Amino acid sequence: MKKITRTLAGAMTLALVFSGPPLFAQEAKTESGKSEKDWKSMKKEAKRAEIDAMAGAALDRLLKENPKAKELYNRAYGWAAFDNLKIGAGISGGGGKGVAVSKESKKRTYMSMGSGGVGLTLGAQTYQVVFLFVDSRTYKKFIGSGWEATAAASAAAGKGSGSQTDFVNGLAIFQIDAKGLMASADISGTKYSVDKELN
Repeated sequence: MKKITRTLAGAMTLALVFSGPPLFAQEAKTESGKSEKDWKSMKKEAKRAEIDAMAGAALDRLLKENPKAKELYNRAYGWAAFDNLKIGAGISGGGGKGVAVSKESKKRTYMSMGSGGVGLTLGAQTYQVVFLFVDSRTYKKFIGSGWEATAAASAAAGKGSGSQTDFVNGLAIFQIDAKGLMASADISGTKYSVDKELN
């Protein structure tokens, strides 16, 4: 009888040991009220909000500092703004996030940008790039198939982002740093594409 009692007690102890972690884990989840999926969703929303704030500030600053840009914006179908960190030390590269916005539908498409190449720049440079799109065709092409800026694209930006006075190939491109509107929109070698994680 004692042997049976000890066997039953041992079995119950083992059952508690093996059932313990899931119960504790479930309790922790209940206390926080958030699952892993919820936390990922919140993190994604926070990143979107951060990008929206950057883009809005960049656009507002551009329109305030450049009357011609404001005129082009009023004619534009949509716009996009990207926050870029460019690093150079023999081999240059850069990357950042941004958002493209249709003025008509207000729909936002979150995007990534990246660049690489050989350069003589040393250190890091942070700046924003603002695009204005003359029509839906140019806008949708930019988003739909991704867009890569060639040297010609940089040159097309009015030979300097501060001096662009009209759309060139459907685009107006402006570049802003801490000091204000930059003299040239050197975006060659940069690839823009939809960020699947944020959309």
